[in-house]
Amino acid sequence: MRDSPAPTAAPAIYVMGDVHGHLARLTQLLQHAGLLDPAGLWTERPLWRGGPATLWFLGDFFDRGPASLGVVDLVMRLQREAAAVGGTVGALLGNHEILMLAAQRCGPARTGWGGTFLECWQINGGEAADLAGLTDRYVAWISALPAMALVADRLLIHADSPLYARLGGSVAAVNVAVADTLAGSDPAAYDALLAAFAGRNLFSKGDGVGVAQAAAYLAQFGGRQIIHGHTPISDATGQEPTAVTAPRVYAAGLCVNVDGGLYQGSPGFLYRLPF
Repeated sequence: MRDSPAPTAAPAIYVMGDVHGHLARLTQLLQHAGLLDPAGLWTERPLWRGGPATLWFLGDFFDRGPASLGVVDLVMRLQREAAAVGGTVGALLGNHEILMLAAQRCGPARTGWGGTFLECWQINGGEAADLAGLTDRYVAWISALPAMALVADRLLIHADSPLYARLGGSVAAVNVAVADTLAGSDPAAYDALLAAFAGRNLFSKGDGVGVAQAAAYLAQFGGRQIIHGHTPISDATGQEPTAVTAPRVYAAGLCVNVDGGLYQGSPGFLYRLPF
């Protein structure tokens, strides 16, 4: 009787939190994880070396860092190269991508807080060179980003905010609602969406409230665990940013925060999902 073949291990799945223009550090993290060949930066060799692995970015590629458009260029290139060899590189929409589009399309219009969209973007770390370089190619890529995704029975979202439940009853419905806003130039629609993204710490509330909120999200949208960014771990825990080198698992294990706070000086990390 022949022995049964050993089961083949599933390809690895990685998640990256808020990058905020920190291209050099992102490149180092991907290289350390074995997903990027740095020689591809100055030769014709592919950058992607993850084979069939999956890598998801949870949004906020822009602002507060020196190379936001460079980060987007890298992600777009990795998407093409990974797809060519059976891998996957996915990306979610963050509030800073929405803010970039709002600054470009609705710049002088007034927001609900009293300033203009352009002023709001500048206050939140907007770089003039990024807005000047925001060509149609970048706009099309940003506008097509989903707001939510289900990956390996995890619910991927950018923000620990109640906004998703207010936008639709399913992942598909939320993604359609956000895409509809990004397809236009209505200042009121952008203002409402950005105001909703301002919420944080939905799943961190005490007395079991946060756990209940997380469980309600999972019941509505699917998955067994929420993975998000948006709120730097140091802000949630009181740690020094330089000490943040791993995700924060909380809400009775229902939530994982992967925003390492690169713009705050954290060394950052890439989270590999445990199966």
